[in-house]
Amino acid sequence: MRLNLILRALGLLSLILAGAMVFPLLWALVYREGDLLAFIISIGVTGTAGLGMLYFSRSENRTELKLTSKEGMAIVTLSWVLAAVFGALPYLIYGTFDNFPDALFETMSGFTTTGATVLEDIEAQPHGILFWRSLTHWLGGMGIILLFVAVLPQLGIGAMQLFKAEVPGPAPEKFLPRVAQTAKVLWLIYVGISVLETILLYAAGLSLFDAMTHTFATMATGGFSTRGLSIGAFNSVPMEVIIILFMVVAGGNFGLYYSALTGNLRRLFGDAEFRFYLSVLGIGILTTTVSLAYKIYPGDILTSLRHAAFQVVSITTTTGFTTDNFDAWTPFGRGLLFMLMFLGGCGGSTAGAMKQVRLLVLLKYAYRELYKIIHPRAVIPIRIGKKVIPEEVVMNILGFILLYLLIFVVMSLVMTALGLPLLSAFAAVAATLGNIGPGLEMVGPLNTYAPIPALGKVLLTLGMLAGRLEVYPLLFFMLPEVRGTRAVKRKNSSWTAAN
Repeated sequence: MRLNLILRALGLLSLILAGAMVFPLLWALVYREGDLLAFIISIGVTGTAGLGMLYFSRSENRTELKLTSKEGMAIVTLSWVLAAVFGALPYLIYGTFDNFPDALFETMSGFTTTGATVLEDIEAQPHGILFWRSLTHWLGGMGIILLFVAVLPQLGIGAMQLFKAEVPGPAPEKFLPRVAQTAKVLWLIYVGISVLETILLYAAGLSLFDAMTHTFATMATGGFSTRGLSIGAFNSVPMEVIIILFMVVAGGNFGLYYSALTGNLRRLFGDAEFRFYLSVLGIGILTTTVSLAYKIYPGDILTSLRHAAFQVVSITTTTGFTTDNFDAWTPFGRGLLFMLMFLGGCGGSTAGAMKQVRLLVLLKYAYRELYKIIHPRAVIPIRIGKKVIPEEVVMNILGFILLYLLIFVVMSLVMTALGLPLLSAFAAVAATLGNIGPGLEMVGPLNTYAPIPALGKVLLTLGMLAGRLEVYPLLFFMLPEVRGTRAVKRKNSSWTAAN
């Protein structure tokens, strides 16, 4: 791999990150709550580091800017790590956290749109810090690398390789001729919908600050709130309805929204994955409402529907906002939400977890294998709608699901070894690996991740990154070719000796 290209990309990303810190700096200027210096220093350090990386990576040969897939994956993974490290600076300098693991956890949770927090005194934080906390969500939602490609297309740094490595879903869709054009359109749609939600939340009675911060968290399917009780602290039905609608939108495929905006509305509602996604939400809301009306809010259908709709949409889209303590629900309600933690939204959305399209392919694959037991000679392609899914993509999806579940099991066992109760360990890993945020028991909606041991926080931080990058880019560094070692064939193998 050519390190100068990787360093150049990381330098440019650092400059973009330093520029983003200007926005919370403005809020710090308005409120004068003591966090102004933290952002000035953070901008200086991040910007200087970016300029330094650009200086040491300068090259006269512009043709080097074409990246290999290995270099693309390295840039994407290292960019997210670098963003989390530099993004933690305001927390550390201001004193929000007194140790690096906590600051890194909070920042990685922001950028990966997880929404898990170790911050126990949210309301006590200054506006600048809270705005930065939510802004990390919004930047990570559509993708910091995708922003890089959209803002600086003229640099041509392997845009397609970066696009494929970062955009969620089994087969990222490039719906315009150039990747930079696709990235720009996706960000424009993202910004446009964000502006609309901010206006609606402001009209519903929120301050401009709260409207913006909660829009950032909604559109990124993140979940950071400016209140310790999340959305429940506002106790506003209009606000909840608006956020539910925009969580559903954020969990959909933004490529489909481009088709709808260009006049092809039929493609949006004709898309098999989108219809499956809406069906999952509908069934989840219906069954949860019945469960709540039977046990938690006896006979109160409207209250049951209100809380069921919000929590089911929030967990399925991996947003993580809460209006009710779902950890006190019936075993069925809690179990259903736990299962929904693994689904996520559509491919090409800002949601985390495994994605609905992968579950749909898995179900069709299972049906095909059962059918072939009766008709072994049958040739049955797997289709999503009218589109035939190539066998290579099917195997990729099955491999991803296997890796995802394997990581979930291993991480959960490690968390139990660190002292967490079994259900708390499972919930913590599912909520961080799926980029959801709140879990059950120790990490329930009324609790934080602060009591988890430092080693556990580091592990969950890696889990957030693995979930956001969909496993492969992070595991990529384990390959012998990447580490600089290659498997060498033994000349005197047992097979050779036998022959």
